[in-house]
This record gives sequence, structure tokens and C-alpha cells, in this order.
Amino acid sequence: MPIEKWKTLSSEYLIRRPWLTARRDVVQLPNGEINEEYYVLEYPTWVNVIAIDTEGQFIMVEQYRHGLDGIFVELVAGVAEEGETPLEAARRELLEEAGYGNGHWELLSVISQNPATSNNLTYCFLATGVERVAEKQHLDRTEDIAVRHLSRRQLLDLLESDGMKQALMAAPLWKYFSKH
Repeated sequence: MPIEKWKTLSSEYLIRRPWLTARRDVVQLPNGEINEEYYVLEYPTWVNVIAIDTEGQFIMVEQYRHGLDGIFVELVAGVAEEGETPLEAARRELLEEAGYGNGHWELLSVISQNPATSNNLTYCFLATGVERVAEKQHLDRTEDIAVRHLSRRQLLDLLESDGMKQALMAAPLWKYFSKH
């Protein structure tokens, strides 16, 4: 028997903020069962960038993450703004957070943090041969980000030791390393 989509009978927004939108849906499953409390988190499109400079160094960022109360090395990442394509957002984020641009860009993967409860996708780009094109970062007022340059071995060590906690970044990195 094929799997069927659920029917949404009603939706109610519980919170609508720039970084958190949550709704409660009443859904009916194909077997007729009704779930009166199915919660969905709505987010804009996210992007991240595996950026490798002309010297073969991975351009990473380091920042504090309040949810886990720790400082982590991560990929450059961010949110696509209204009217931006994922590629435009990724290029902007790399320039703003790290001061890098140019190079060859390709889409590596499109993934979801959790398709059961979140409605957005993350577009993961590979940017090779990038160069420093700006001396100064252009950070949002709530960002405190340091640029880090990691060798292939350093980045693999970070992944293998579970030092990278952001799954939406670890997954495309593992995909990259499986192919390269």
C-alpha cells in the first residue's frame, strides 16, 4: 500500500518572531486518525558554504552558540533574505562573515534539519578557489565571529572527534570528503 500525505484540517500560529515561528496543526492521517497537536517550526531558507581558498585552506568561522553554551568552529552559514536565491545568499554570507569571494561555486546538497517538524531546506554550496576580497567583516549587530583557516587534516580531525556539533554542516562536509 502506498504512503499518502496527511490532510491539514486547521493551523494556528503560536508564535511569529523573526527567528522563531511555530504553528500547531490539526492533521488527519490516511487511516482517519486525527492528531490535534502536530507542531511545525517555520524557518526561512538556510545556506552554508564549504569554502576552500586558493592555498587549499578551508575558510571556517568560530563563534559562541548559546543553545549548547559553547564555542564552535563551523562553516560560513546564514539565512537567505527576501528575494535572494540560495546561491546569492551563500555568496553574501561568505563575504560578510569571512571577507572571501570569487572562485568556482557549485551546489553540493540540499538537506533538511528535520522534515518531521521543520518546513525549510538548507542549501549547501562548495566554493573552491575563493580569495580574500574584503579586509573587514560586515557582521550583524548580534554576530561575534572569528575567521579560522583549517587544513584538510585539521577539518577531518574536527569531524572525527565530533567537535563539529552542527549536523547541517557535518553532513555536507562528510559528503565532500567522501568524494574528494
